[in-house]
Amino acid sequence: MQVRLLFLLFSTLALGACGQDDAADTEIDAAPAAADVDPMVRAREIAHSAIIIDTHIDVPYRIVDEWEDVTVATEGGDFDYPRAVAGGLNAPFMSIYTPASLEAEGKSKARAEELIAVVQRIVATAPEKFAIARTPDEVEAQFAAGLISLPMGMENGSPIEGDLANVEYFFDQGIRYITLAHSLSNHISDSSYDDNKAHGGLSEFGVEVVREMNRLGMMVDISHVSDDAFWQVMEVASAPAIASHSSLRHFTTGWERNMADEMIKKLAENGGIIMINYGSSFLSQETHDYSNVRGDAWDAYLEETAQESSSELRDTFNEKYAAEIGPYPYATLEQTLDHFDRVVELTGSVDHVGIGSDYDGVGDSLPIGLKDVSSYPNLVYGLLERGYSEEDVRKILGKNLLRVWRVIEAAAE
Repeated sequence: MQVRLLFLLFSTLALGACGQDDAADTEIDAAPAAADVDPMVRAREIAHSAIIIDTHIDVPYRIVDEWEDVTVATEGGDFDYPRAVAGGLNAPFMSIYTPASLEAEGKSKARAEELIAVVQRIVATAPEKFAIARTPDEVEAQFAAGLISLPMGMENGSPIEGDLANVEYFFDQGIRYITLAHSLSNHISDSSYDDNKAHGGLSEFGVEVVREMNRLGMMVDISHVSDDAFWQVMEVASAPAIASHSSLRHFTTGWERNMADEMIKKLAENGGIIMINYGSSFLSQETHDYSNVRGDAWDAYLEETAQESSSELRDTFNEKYAAEIGPYPYATLEQTLDHFDRVVELTGSVDHVGIGSDYDGVGDSLPIGLKDVSSYPNLVYGLLERGYSEEDVRKILGKNLLRVWRVIEAAAE
């Protein structure tokens, strides 16, 4: 059992590896009182004996253009094998993300295929560490064998390219959920980010896509879609849906990308699940407001200087902005836990919430205490401190998603 043996080596890194430069992380690590030691030890034990499923990690896009071997320790990014072992992560869904702009260029499907090939390469590089998973049974069998499962979800339905047969094509390639849209409305669904709500929700073709996904046993992901599209999925779908990486609008007033309370209730009523996104602007109103104002300032800067956007230029701008206006107000572990608590409060059950961190997808905006995939024991610790039972924690870590996934499989023709 390689993963469990390696736990002995890496478990001491579970806290130190995440957010090493953050004072608040150190506070979590350094609990001096004996009474504080036992809960953290227990949190680590749970994290390393449970199946932890994170439904959204953007490793493929991070390394598709410049390969980085995540089967060993890496300097950059939020995910690699040693940190996953340290955190107890067993089944990270690899995000097959295609930028919205590629749809107009007709390049979405090809890009998705490149990203699937990246996941296959990770497994081929270290088959003793990783395996692609297509079913909940495979996740459990690979866990028992000491392997980290790599199921795949497609972020953005643009690669379907208007051909319903492509839904089954990607299902056969191992895709187990499709996020119907991303940052722009596409030929399937309107996007929460896009003012152009071309379809008033789902397109006619989008309705067919949802039904075909249900027929195949593929999870319909409503993260990123407009509110109207969400409600139409609830009407059309014959199986539960998921939100693979969303948080709660209650904490970010008026932001359509996060889910409203009534949407979460309906998702749960239909047997679905929301997986909490770790991006600080998803979690905290203060951070969300800061990000919006800084974004406006960035757009104005580009216009004034007539420069082309680049990640390097953006990083330099952000550093100057922080020096002049104030530092980025990272969300905290406590604020992250508030989102889990509210889902439980709204639905009356712990059965409809899980983890969809968006590691490697939200840049340097992760909460204090949850800085990379070694940090799941911190989340477990926080849940235990808030009174969740061990069984409740195990449901949040993975059992809930496995249950919903099986229901969707069973509902397929």
